[in-house]
Amino acid sequence: MKLIQAMKQLKDLAIKAEDLRDTVSQFCADLNIETPTYADQKRQVSEWIQSHSDILKEVLRLRVAIQRTNITTPVTIELDGKQVTKSIAEWIHRRRDLAKLDMDMWSKLGDRNLKEQNVQTAPGGSVTEIRIRRYYDPATKDQKVALYRSEPSVIDSTLEVVNATTDLIEA
Repeated sequence: MKLIQAMKQLKDLAIKAEDLRDTVSQFCADLNIETPTYADQKRQVSEWIQSHSDILKEVLRLRVAIQRTNITTPVTIELDGKQVTKSIAEWIHRRRDLAKLDMDMWSKLGDRNLKEQNVQTAPGGSVTEIRIRRYYDPATKDQKVALYRSEPSVIDSTLEVVNATTDLIEA
């Protein structure tokens, strides 16, 4: 089974489990003046509960297999002209929020609305030149912001292929 198949199966199983919970909720009790919907409604409800339990066992098995696959499968992505290799799990975390946090940090670098100017210290006195001191390289800042802004989409496109071609690692 491929990784993407397992992820899609998880979604299907979640829907089936929810349907079973709804069904059990609807048929778990009735009034003694009503006709039961099923010949042996108690047995039927028990079967639905067992089916739900079996589905959750399969969900757990698939989730653990997906985690195992994500932790142990290395993926190389080209970023900023360099080949970077991380596990699928690491790329997922970069995609989720870490690339954005890196971008946010580099975006904070700026002139803080400071203005360069020439100031005359006293009437007829000397003129003091006031300039901004930058403790960072603006070109590096722009390059890093662009890099981290584009990183999530690069990760997405690479992981789409990886998820479709990587076999699930099961115990």
